Amino acid sequence: MLVLFETAAGYAIFKVLDEKKLQEVDSLWKEFQTPEKANKIVKLKHFEKFQDTTEALAAATALVEGKIGKSLKKVLKKVVAKEAHEQLAISDAKLGGVIKDKLNLSCVHNTAIAELMRGIRNQMESLITGLPPREISAMSLGLAHSLSRYKLKFSPDKVDTMIVQAISLLDDLDKELNNYIMRCREWYGWHFPEIGKIITDNLAYCKSVKKIGVRTNVATTDLSDILPEEVEGEVKTAAEISMGTEVSEEDIGNILHLCDQVIEISEYRAQLYDYLKNRMMAIAPNLTVMVGELVGARLIAHAGSLLNLAKHPASTVQILGAEKALFRALKTKRDTPKYGLIYHASLVGQTTPKNKGKISRMLAAKAALAIRYDALGEDTNTELGVESRAKLEVRLRHLEEKGIRRISGTGKAMAKTEKYQHKSEVKTYDPSGDSTLPSVSKKRKLEEAEEPTEVKVKKMKKERIPEAVEEEEEAAEEPPKKKKKKHEPAEEEEPAAVEETSEKKKKKKKKAKEEEDE
Repeated sequence: MLVLFETAAGYAIFKVLDEKKLQEVDSLWKEFQTPEKANKIVKLKHFEKFQDTTEALAAATALVEGKIGKSLKKVLKKVVAKEAHEQLAISDAKLGGVIKDKLNLSCVHNTAIAELMRGIRNQMESLITGLPPREISAMSLGLAHSLSRYKLKFSPDKVDTMIVQAISLLDDLDKELNNYIMRCREWYGWHFPEIGKIITDNLAYCKSVKKIGVRTNVATTDLSDILPEEVEGEVKTAAEISMGTEVSEEDIGNILHLCDQVIEISEYRAQLYDYLKNRMMAIAPNLTVMVGELVGARLIAHAGSLLNLAKHPASTVQILGAEKALFRALKTKRDTPKYGLIYHASLVGQTTPKNKGKISRMLAAKAALAIRYDALGEDTNTELGVESRAKLEVRLRHLEEKGIRRISGTGKAMAKTEKYQHKSEVKTYDPSGDSTLPSVSKKRKLEEAEEPTEVKVKKMKKERIPEAVEEEEEAAEEPPKKKKKKHEPAEEEEPAAVEETSEKKKKKKKKAKEEEDE
């Protein structure tokens, strides 16, 4: 049996002298306690030394990726192929499969071989002659540095630190940009306040202010490359009747300098967003397809790294960013939040409020799978993300249609909705609701009730005029009642009037009875 042993200095091929010792795995380490015992078990057959660090780095990267490098292929063809009947003991099973396919050599890898490799590594200085210990340690250190440097250069797209920094800078730029634009609008508003309401876009506003300068220059300034014709016409009209104050050239200079800063920051923000989009598609393509660049970058930044985010379960991904609300809900024994940063994803945003919780839960479950695939998978395609998003969109459509399906019948037919037609109704104002007083007074009602009795009394008066005259004289002799003061409210006079009418009614009834008795 031959043994392939890799070192930082080169490849070594050993011949196993006593294969029976390999069967005793537990006691194999005793055979490598001293160099003399180790030489009785294995013997160096060939050593292929690396020419320089570049060759060593190429061989090491090939071994890490499970491939056969040029130098290893040369050694195997030169030494091992001569003894093709011999088995080749290797430390990596994946490498053994590649050697078997390409060179048709039988490879062995088991626990006994791993223990044998450990023993050879322990006595490497005595088994491999011609290599001083200091040289081997220097080669090992140089190769380790080169390999680490190569890995960083080889996959710079997988460094998610850039995403964390980029999304943090993007948020800071947005805050500063809003402060600058607000200050610019307020400052220039003293000179030309009408333009602020006409031009709503912030970048177009700053570009227009920069081009106009003093308000009197609007008539001679061409703003067609910044604004549409209608808006440009409104600006020129407003400039003629503006109520703004006059400002000096120094003031305008400072305002224009602020506009330059806003324009530069806006351009840099757009460039940074494109950079973030490309970096997210390189590092986490499936997560980007699921939730978008900004939401995905914020999730990675909140977790610290893509690998840390991949360790979180779907339930944590769902409420990531809402920790304050979560702990407040747990403390007060209320309902926990349904979503955190994932709320800003497009799939959750286009859902009705009733179904936002369900969609955020399903999106978090699929996003957790996409994150693990991006962080731990070897492929960089977006098939998983596209497929998961399609399933979520179908589920979302089903949830939205569920509310407008008919309950009766088959349950599959859609509910028929009639076409909406606007019916204009002209309503007139009803003034009867203005007053809280009754429409007909009590006095009026009592007078209407007395009318039939008065008719009868008149007939009786015609028959007996003398008696009526006497009663009138008696009534005249009675002292008149005092009038109430004018400053008293009308509401107090009403009960007195009601009492007078009731007394008159009683007198008349008495008269009618007396006449009937006579």
